Amino acid sequence: MKTVTNGNSVKLHYKGTFPDGEVFDDSRQPGRTPMRVMVGTGNLIKGFENALIGMGEGETKTINLTSEEAYGSVQEAAIVTVPKNAFPEDFQFEEGLMVMGNSPDGREVRAKIVAFTEEEVTLDHNHPLAGKDLKFEIELLEIESSDTQEGNNEKSLSQYTVKELRQLAKDRKIRGFSTMKKAELVETLST
Repeated sequence: MKTVTNGNSVKLHYKGTFPDGEVFDDSRQPGRTPMRVMVGTGNLIKGFENALIGMGEGETKTINLTSEEAYGSVQEAAIVTVPKNAFPEDFQFEEGLMVMGNSPDGREVRAKIVAFTEEEVTLDHNHPLAGKDLKFEIELLEIESSDTQEGNNEKSLSQYTVKELRQLAKDRKIRGFSTMKKAELVETLST
């Protein structure tokens, strides 16, 4: 039986719940499609990705992750206070509201408004699920291994981001991957 290894592209359904059974995410909700991801690229939380290794097509698995295995603990340093005038003049402040902005180096960042006064806004940059234990039900629908990609490998690899391709190249111990452009990575990984 074919099982998941690092470098496989997989398609799966999942349902995420808190220990009390409350659902926080479900890929089977109307309008949603199965998740497709390359295993071993670090695009999933570690505990979830580790659970996929060794699974076979059609297999279902339930895992319980501590907050450390999921999104980590709440980091107090990620809770910051900024001047209210950093927001547009007509901005409607509301506790619990998720906002987007840019870091000093230009990266896009998300934060939740946890408090505000006439002068300041307190923002929490922690992941919304940080500090929470999580349970996932995973159904592995399909594995596309390197064997099944032969002859169609370039098309399959071109679907991935540069970050995913670089991680795969790193896992395969390919030299010089960090400076390669996407086309070079696809070509190198195809051989």
